[in-house]
Amino acid sequence: MTVEDVKTSSVPSVEDLEREGDVAADFLEELLDIADIDGDLNLDVRQGRAYVSVEAESEGLSVLSAPDTVQALQELTRLAVQNKTGSFSRMILDIGGSRDTRRRQLEALVDAAVVKLDGGASQASLPSMSSYERKVVHDIASERGLVSESYGEGADRHTVITRR
Repeated sequence: MTVEDVKTSSVPSVEDLEREGDVAADFLEELLDIADIDGDLNLDVRQGRAYVSVEAESEGLSVLSAPDTVQALQELTRLAVQNKTGSFSRMILDIGGSRDTRRRQLEALVDAAVVKLDGGASQASLPSMSSYERKVVHDIASERGLVSESYGEGADRHTVITRR
């Protein structure tokens, strides 16, 4: 097997990602039923990942949309998908618009970093965050003409922003 074969075989197909989304949705439906929370599930495939969104006008759902709770539920759902499919999952979970809310929070962190840079700092470090959140920060920084790099290991991995 060549390096190219390994790269190609490790990229999940759209069908694989749709199956991953279906498995995740089944797990989440059971979880919501146990918690007696109503929610509509929407599945999508974007940027090589399965996206599962839970939406509803339920107060119970708003409790689940806290960033730490979404992160924990995402990890549990990924484990359930991995257990069922035998493959590592990079599925993204959004509950009640939590990803949009988190993006706005990350934009505010980048804005605060820009203020530090405008004040003369050569770089601005952001707090530790998940790989998905760091990717969002990298995208925001790039959109704003900034440079961003991740440093650290594990739970201490964080992003540092500089000017070009």
